[in-house]
Amino acid sequence: MSGLPASAPRALGILGGMGPLAGATFALRMVQLTEAAVDQDHIPTILCNDPRIPDRSSAMLQGGESPLPAMQRGIRLLEAAGAGCIAVPCNTAHLWFDDLKETTRLPVLNIAEAVVQNLRRHGILRGTVGVLGTPATLALGLYQRTLQQAGYEAIVPEPDEVQRHCVASIAAVKAGRLDAAWEPAASGIRALVARGAKAVVLGCTELPLAVPHDRRGEFDCVLTDSIDALALAAIAHCRQKN
Repeated sequence: MSGLPASAPRALGILGGMGPLAGATFALRMVQLTEAAVDQDHIPTILCNDPRIPDRSSAMLQGGESPLPAMQRGIRLLEAAGAGCIAVPCNTAHLWFDDLKETTRLPVLNIAEAVVQNLRRHGILRGTVGVLGTPATLALGLYQRTLQQAGYEAIVPEPDEVQRHCVASIAAVKAGRLDAAWEPAASGIRALVARGAKAVVLGCTELPLAVPHDRRGEFDCVLTDSIDALALAAIAHCRQKN
């Protein structure tokens, strides 16, 4: 950030790479969702899109290598580069949220809390909310806890549906096969709506990539996109602070 005037707003630090397309899409959505007339109206961002971070679900459920040290290195890199706050566009990474907050003096935005804000933005103030996500995010209750604390009833896919709907769609996105990601994710949304969901959380940052914006009107529910929800929370935070 050297060479900028002292009054210049501090940047948003984005700890990405989990997966890489989700991190890059989050940076893109920051620009697209920001109300701006000229370049200088946008929020400066620093993207650390590091795909070397070990898999989060494997670490939580199968005893795989912990991603925490790599995530902490990324946060320190962003801090040193001049970030004023941190966003982590990976839902499963938030299972280490308290550890990440302890890594830095900077504010770290919470993706699950951002989704609750987005539900309220859509007028969903109570009722049944379905959640799609990684096996670890669902098994360890990241969204269930946050939604219940906010007054919602949370429902999640059955174990076999997690594999058929969530894992299959997420894997297709990570492999760059976005067309193949649609049907498993769409089936997962429909299954939760059939069980009474008024809204469905796309609670893995690959899932918004599987369900394009121009097809979201096909579902009889509100969809809340964890990428967009976090981007909107980051925009609000940065505009408030600058």
